[in-house]
Amino acid sequence: MTEQGYTHPTPIQEQAIPVVLQGRDVMGAAQTGTGKTAGFSLPIIQLLLAHASSSMSPARHPVRALILTPTRELAVQVAENVKAYAKHTPLRSTVVFGGMDMKPQTVILRGGVEIVIATPGRLLDHIEQKNISLSQVQMLVMDEADRMLDMGFLPDLQRIINLLPKQRQNLMFSATFSPEIKKLAGTFLNDPLTIEVARSNQTADKVTQVVYKVPEDQKHALVAHLLRQRDLKQVIVFSNTKIGASRLARVLEQEGMSATAIHGDKSQQERMAALEAFKKGEIDVLVATDVAARGLDISDLPCVINFDLPYNAEDYVHRIGRTGRAGASGDAISIYSDKDERLLADIEKLIKQSIKRGELTGFAPAPARGSDSERRPPRRTEGGEVRPSRPSESRYGGDATARPAERGARPAFGPGARREKADPWFLKPYEPAKVVAPVASGATPVTTKPKQKVAALLGGLLKQ
Repeated sequence: MTEQGYTHPTPIQEQAIPVVLQGRDVMGAAQTGTGKTAGFSLPIIQLLLAHASSSMSPARHPVRALILTPTRELAVQVAENVKAYAKHTPLRSTVVFGGMDMKPQTVILRGGVEIVIATPGRLLDHIEQKNISLSQVQMLVMDEADRMLDMGFLPDLQRIINLLPKQRQNLMFSATFSPEIKKLAGTFLNDPLTIEVARSNQTADKVTQVVYKVPEDQKHALVAHLLRQRDLKQVIVFSNTKIGASRLARVLEQEGMSATAIHGDKSQQERMAALEAFKKGEIDVLVATDVAARGLDISDLPCVINFDLPYNAEDYVHRIGRTGRAGASGDAISIYSDKDERLLADIEKLIKQSIKRGELTGFAPAPARGSDSERRPPRRTEGGEVRPSRPSESRYGGDATARPAERGARPAFGPGARREKADPWFLKPYEPAKVVAPVASGATPVTTKPKQKVAALLGGLLKQ
């Protein structure tokens, strides 16, 4: 604990750790970044020390604690913390998640581990391959359970719960608790103690929140302006879509900024490499979808920007929870347009406070795109000089400005409709074929080939 820099417990840790050590089920709710991971990891390690073994036999290291997380990033973050906390103990831990080869994970699981951190889908894959046994699990932890429900993991969670021993300790930790989560908790928690160190769905007090309203087509320019004006480094920008995240990252790179995007279409190796580069400061701007909204614990993150307001108001709490962690201050900037008014109202209703509307200073939005002739670059001569434009000429010839007015807007149908020229051959009246005159006597008859007999199946029977 001293190596990790812990001196005093946070409120959630102070209340949760004694209860977990007593063996009671817990529902813990706290703001993002207040140390929920240590709130359940430390007492689990303490309780499992009684079963710790230095033996190399896999049988002496069965899975005794299972921690489920909704995303790969959160699973990796929790696994790193658990490994650091249990550094000087014989306890083994590992993390399993999708998007990676199963073979290295299989080797570790079959070698024996006491603590497994996993995403539900990949855990079920290992269960089907008989790489892991859950018959001796004593503790089950669901971290960010509301997110797991949002991602549709409820059937997988039920399958996993049915494979666990009936006698076990259950812990559920999250930043928010919706009615659906409480209903799920009632199905497997046994007389849980609810711990809430802050009002439900409350944002951190030291995070300054502000929103800016601009037209939809000016959002990209505003993000670049804010990054330059404030000289922001180590910033996470959230987008609702994968395409939007990739497009914004390209725009920022074209503006000369160091930016990259992470989303579900990126491979796990690409996402981990991007996160590692961002943590090291090699990348200044990380554009992400909500796949990265949970579990990222990056120190000294000064600001987060919502390029798109989230469709789910609770995701706003988790997004801005990336900054202002562990009592530090931070800024949460959101950008919205007319179509996002309802989303903003839902967010303010959830957090029970009005977000300050900011005024833009020094922001000169780019002019709307004009005609093709306005966007076309000037023509240059072979010597590099700009060739003068010829406004009086056009590809139609004559006055270019008068041509559209002269032509007018022709209707598609009716008397004024445009008619194409027709070939005169098709307008000729019908003329019957000429009858061949009979052959005169003495003339050489014209020889014709006899008709070939056609099969009866084709209607070729000859009349008798």
